[in-house]
Amino acid sequence: MWLRRKDRYEPSTTSNFCFARWSTEEPKKAGGAAVDKTKGTLGFWIYLMTDCVLFASLFATFMVLRGGTAGGPDGKDIFDLSFVLVETVLLLLSSLASGMALLAAHAGHRTHTLRWLEATGVLGVAFLSLELFEFSTLVAEGHSWTQSAFLSSYFGLVGTHGLHIFAGLLWLGGTWLYIYKRGLSGRLYEQAYHVYDVLAFP
Repeated sequence: MWLRRKDRYEPSTTSNFCFARWSTEEPKKAGGAAVDKTKGTLGFWIYLMTDCVLFASLFATFMVLRGGTAGGPDGKDIFDLSFVLVETVLLLLSSLASGMALLAAHAGHRTHTLRWLEATGVLGVAFLSLELFEFSTLVAEGHSWTQSAFLSSYFGLVGTHGLHIFAGLLWLGGTWLYIYKRGLSGRLYEQAYHVYDVLAFP
């Protein structure tokens, strides 16, 4: 005997009789997981492209306006290259630590992943602190964003990068908390890592 419920049939054999059994589980759609992954990948690449456009515009603006000092100092007069080197090294080490965290996550090492994420966060905070110190020093010396077009473009470019670092640290903190409470999820962490890497290192 067959029963019809919502146009779905599911036969079940009990003794010598065939009964219809209704299942509340929806059938899995073919390729559903692949579609979800494709959507996530597409969304990430759309975000990445918009971020590239943003920073390309800021860099182009800086290159055009860097000579507009209005009689004030230019880059070589106010920037300490050794200070810039330290900031660059911190960024590179932070990116390395983030990559090590990703490898640890793929290997299933939860504790190592958390430790590398912590190292990434510490290095990111150190870089952001140096950037804020640099800004405060320039402003204290009278070299604020209002002094010239060159400084306006510089503060706009580096300030936007600093906001990216801050957003990346927030994302990193959320990822750390998730892994600490719920364990590793390869897809979740991989997406989180890529977003953090783009936020922090454009």
